[in-house]
Amino acid sequence: MKVMTPERDDQRDAWLARLCADIYGREAGLSPLVIFTGTRQVLFAQEAARLWALTDTEGRPGALALLVLDTAGTGMILWHHASPSGDRESLRRMIRELAQKAPMRVDAADQDEEAFYRRCGINRWFAAPGGRRIGLSPHHPARGIDELEPALGFDDEAILRRFKHDPHFFEQEKSRFVDRLTAFPG
Repeated sequence: MKVMTPERDDQRDAWLARLCADIYGREAGLSPLVIFTGTRQVLFAQEAARLWALTDTEGRPGALALLVLDTAGTGMILWHHASPSGDRESLRRMIRELAQKAPMRVDAADQDEEAFYRRCGINRWFAAPGGRRIGLSPHHPARGIDELEPALGFDDEAILRRFKHDPHFFEQEKSRFVDRLTAFPG
């Protein structure tokens, strides 16, 4: 098993489609398609995000993670992650390896999620508004919560408007999403 980024755009898009489907579910309306489209069209185009996978010897991902640069360009936020097979150990191994190499930030919604990230090697924690906790990898340059920058992103509503006003674009993106999801190695 090794942590790697996709070698080709079609492979990257297949991994991204699966990640979006796993995060939002197959019955989640347009959310998976909006994230897929925005990530490809904006974040990947601006080199503001990178997709990672823990793959087996045949190149099949056992865990996927999307890291997005922060607005200062000094840190990365673990924006989405999933294990297509439901294998939490693969996910833990991948996040641990990323945490050892990247200036990574994670957001934990509860104590269980924080405990999981701690097992991944994230040991610097800060309290955030709303009861959330923010964890930083050893390589993250921030020394406190006031030094953290938000993730780069895209306008979900703008993508939805474009879907509504440009049926060709919507069909093209929907078709790409379904095709790439089908192409995910299983």
